[in-house]
Amino acid sequence: ATSGPTPGADLSRGVRYMVGSAFFFSLMSLFVKLVGQTLPSQEIVLFRGVVTLAISYVGLRLIGVNPAGDRTRLLALRGVLGFLAVSAFFYGVIHLPLAEATVIHYTNPVFTTLIAAVFLSEPIRSRDAGCLVTSLVGVLLITRPGFLFGGASATLDPLGVAAAVAGAILAAGAYVVIRGLAESEHELVIVLWFGVIGTLGAIPGATLAFEMPVGWVWGGLLGVGLTTHIAQLLLTRGLAIVPAGRAMTVSYIQIVFATLWGILFFEERPDAWLVVGTGLIIASTLALRRHAPTPTEVEAAA
Repeated sequence: ATSGPTPGADLSRGVRYMVGSAFFFSLMSLFVKLVGQTLPSQEIVLFRGVVTLAISYVGLRLIGVNPAGDRTRLLALRGVLGFLAVSAFFYGVIHLPLAEATVIHYTNPVFTTLIAAVFLSEPIRSRDAGCLVTSLVGVLLITRPGFLFGGASATLDPLGVAAAVAGAILAAGAYVVIRGLAESEHELVIVLWFGVIGTLGAIPGATLAFEMPVGWVWGGLLGVGLTTHIAQLLLTRGLAIVPAGRAMTVSYIQIVFATLWGILFFEERPDAWLVVGTGLIIASTLALRRHAPTPTEVEAAA
């Protein structure tokens, strides 16, 4: 008889999925920032939604799964939260350095724990509250608002910072909904609904500030859609194999990728504040994961 793959081999494959997901999510952010220099953020969200919708629908037809799904209300709620989270995240990516926007988005696991406590009645411990405070201190060190840091304040766009934080909170809400959907809905159905609602939600804003893409911008828009879809599928497959705590640890490599793209393409230079703030956010999230693991999806995103 032929033996199946060993648990160790499965885990190694799952880790590769997570690293691949982080890489493609970082490429998505890079494309968003590049295209965002010429197009409004809602137009980018619209194009991403269209690509996600098309790819997901074709995939579902090929495998013979009903695109409508079974739990339409939850699917619609996940789509709305995902659309709002992506809109906020894209705005933050365009108006902040890539590394800073990515790190701020990684506060979402802490917010996920709080939202799950409120809406799913999951217990919240004093350790969880401590993780939240530590994570927010990390955000403050990265953003350094003037009313707290005076002359040592950062030059980050306040609206960009607010959007990045809002994106993390909204993404956390989407993750809580995904937790309820993952056991009954196919991964492509969840992604499809996100594409449908993301497309419909972005039409008004994209229409009001529409700019016709030219030249390389078309390729950048296509890159946003394709890298997002690949990253989401790799993430879903990775989370099916890798325990949540380890998955979160591996996914932090996205910060490294984002920092590298910022240096190579935008002459962004990380400083000591970013390093310390990132360390606090990672430490608080890892502590939270060890004691109360929750699913992660850096997209909604992201």
